[in-house]
Amino acid sequence: MRKLIYGFGVSLDGYVNDRDGNIDWTEPDDELHQYHNDRFRGLEIALNGRRLYELMAEYWPHVPEDAPTIQREFGELWTSTPKVVFSRTLTEVHWNSTLVSENAVEEVRKLKAGGEGVMEVGGASLASALMPHGLIDEYQVFVSPIVLGGGTPMFPALEQRIALRLVETRRFETAVLLRYLVD
Repeated sequence: MRKLIYGFGVSLDGYVNDRDGNIDWTEPDDELHQYHNDRFRGLEIALNGRRLYELMAEYWPHVPEDAPTIQREFGELWTSTPKVVFSRTLTEVHWNSTLVSENAVEEVRKLKAGGEGVMEVGGASLASALMPHGLIDEYQVFVSPIVLGGGTPMFPALEQRIALRLVETRRFETAVLLRYLVD
């Protein structure tokens, strides 16, 4: 069965973006950027919600030739990695992406059962839909040193607790990684 990871940058007070939807405060240092590149390289499939897909598609397929190597590398990784985009409003997707408009929970169950690799869910709304169904196996929380006071929370209100076990911490210049496995 494929493993599903929810990895995301988050403010100290638990938001993945600010009240205006901005994530400019999550810009990684070179070490963290390389970590994300290496992590992304190991993915079999990236699962994206509409908003994250649109945000990523705005920049990564079009990284300027004079951008730092680390950014050009991530742009190549993002465009070539198979992606499943969950949206009821998009009519088409690009860059090695498949569009799914119906029942994200059932589709993710099928994807998990269809292989042995690693998938990552990107987008707080999509992850929130999967959490109550026990579909996420690991949480990678990249905590940035900022308090936003509002925005989109990383975690939704849940009916049931999710027991986690801390398996790794790592300090970067611009964030701290807290890596948890679901117990």
